[in-house]
Amino acid sequence: MHPFLSRFSLVAFLVLGGLGILAAQNVPAHAATAATQTREPVPVPPAEQNVKADAAKLWFTASDENHVLEGAAFDHNGNLFFCDVTARRVLRLTPDKQLSTVVALDAFAPGGLAFHKDGRLFIAALDMEKGLGTIVAVRPDGTRMETILPADAGYMPNDLVFDREGGFYFTDFKGTATEPKGGVYYATPADWEIKPVLPHLAMANGIALSPDGATLWATEFGRNLLHRMELAGPAAIAPIGSTVPYHFTGPAPDSMRTDIDGNVYVALYGQGRILIFNENGIPIGQILLPGREQGKNLLSTSLAIRPGEKELYAVAGNNAKTEGARVFQAKAFGGGLPPSASK
Repeated sequence: MHPFLSRFSLVAFLVLGGLGILAAQNVPAHAATAATQTREPVPVPPAEQNVKADAAKLWFTASDENHVLEGAAFDHNGNLFFCDVTARRVLRLTPDKQLSTVVALDAFAPGGLAFHKDGRLFIAALDMEKGLGTIVAVRPDGTRMETILPADAGYMPNDLVFDREGGFYFTDFKGTATEPKGGVYYATPADWEIKPVLPHLAMANGIALSPDGATLWATEFGRNLLHRMELAGPAAIAPIGSTVPYHFTGPAPDSMRTDIDGNVYVALYGQGRILIFNENGIPIGQILLPGREQGKNLLSTSLAIRPGEKELYAVAGNNAKTEGARVFQAKAFGGGLPPSASK
């Protein structure tokens, strides 16, 4: 063999051998990491693993029992209202962490909350077994209950949001993935007349408005979709204004909120995290609840951003009966909107 080839072969052997050693050192580590992620109860989908992630922290334990929480919303005084679905009651948590019951319901489980410009709290509530629902309004202290949408109207209201005119959009949680019988509807401010906005949805769930009221967002629980609707007016979608900018992976988009910059926050029920989108529906961040990699705090249903602050509060229940129902705190991208968009 030529001496040059001999030296070249030696160098090649050393270089390739060294790379082989490095590969032997690195591949198992990466493989182990990937294997660990796929063994988690709800690994972050590959397409979202590079999306900026922040960790939430435990802020308050609402119950030591296995209760489902929903419908987080702030009032003008900084009190956090949310629903204990299991106990069929609406709760108030003060800034100094004093918890009290605002109102208890008998026939329906509350799930969605929104404040009217006059200060009343509107409550969307369901009876899942009977396939019925209602919307009622109370004063912030729970008194003077008034029925806004009666059960015999035939809807299953899941969540709601007010517009600047004082009317509100709500989601109808009917149907299945293959029988989309739900949708998005609008209640007019004068007499609460119901108008269809986006029908034929499979268990329409979360709903939110952009800060300027020009864009309506909704999540479709049964088909894992994020809907974006440009509005020409109340209950009117603009021409070519309805799109589906995102299809979620895994369980399942629940309630949602927008911040003052127009970013959209979607709680993922069954994943213990919140996925954040910009005003065009492109993922820009996510918030992970502690313990999710061990299967804890996965029933993340709703969130609220404190008005004027970049503080996000998420409510979550738990599959594990010993873990309880909790409120978590994290940093938001933008500040929270006032309690009513009609202000």
